[in-house]
Amino acid sequence: MNSSFLLFALLNPLFALLAAPLYMALIRKVKAYAQGRKGPGLFQAYYDLKKLMKKETVYSPVSSWVMRFTPYLNLSTLLVCSLFVPLVFVPEPAGGLGNIIVFLYLLALERFFTALGGLDAGSAFGGMGSSRSMSLAAVIEPTMIISFAALAFVLKSLNLHQMFTLTAGKVLPISPTLVLVAISLFIILIVETGRIPVDNPATHLELTMINEAMILEQAGKNLALLELAHALKQLLLMGILINTILPVGLSTEIDAGKIAVSALLFLVKAGLLAIIIGLFESSLAKMRLFRLPAFYVMAFFFSAITILIEVFA
Repeated sequence: MNSSFLLFALLNPLFALLAAPLYMALIRKVKAYAQGRKGPGLFQAYYDLKKLMKKETVYSPVSSWVMRFTPYLNLSTLLVCSLFVPLVFVPEPAGGLGNIIVFLYLLALERFFTALGGLDAGSAFGGMGSSRSMSLAAVIEPTMIISFAALAFVLKSLNLHQMFTLTAGKVLPISPTLVLVAISLFIILIVETGRIPVDNPATHLELTMINEAMILEQAGKNLALLELAHALKQLLLMGILINTILPVGLSTEIDAGKIAVSALLFLVKAGLLAIIIGLFESSLAKMRLFRLPAFYVMAFFFSAITILIEVFA
């Protein structure tokens, strides 16, 4: 492998790991302000992870190796995914990493083991959450495939590294159809990270739990790893959306100054996106404008329209 990719393989996962919890906390903060509360501090997510790492790990007496293995597998899978989504700079292509199809398979693997871990604990809540998650996957995964296919059609590549090389440095999207794709990617981000109106990560009410139900039996370090993996997944999906619709500042060169500026700009852009997500959730919680089938159809529709435009243009 070339030196550019080796540097990327070191910096990108480390940057993603360090930054991911920040945006979980920022979304909570924005939602709290929208509800007239002060909310947690921006570093509360880091304190929570630190506290969980020090706690005892307890397992259900009926659980198997699956419950013990799932947190490590999920975090490892998302760290591999971080090699597919450039955040701080775009390296030279290496070994086919960046392929969209492989990226989607890795996300499916993480979802599958999360659901399996929920079932393995033998609790009613875990089984309910896993069942809901798989039902949701049956609906959203075709939408994810068509949305990423639309992205590939517009940018003429199946490789995220090549896509971002093409968009890097642009102030505005290089194609108007990317705006339609960005809407679909935003909906996918909401669904995949369990945000309102699909799920509510801040509740333990059985009527609304999906992801929280699957990890309810996890504790201590294992729970910290699952929470970190979830935050990392959110950041990577945010990175794809940001580098598609607003890639300004993304570096394609190995230069310390440019990489630092690129990282700083990404933190700012991701912060703005997190604020939008928080306001979006708060608006839906109050106004109840959408019903879920329409939400999914909207993402599928915009992606399908994009593909048709690209095919017949």
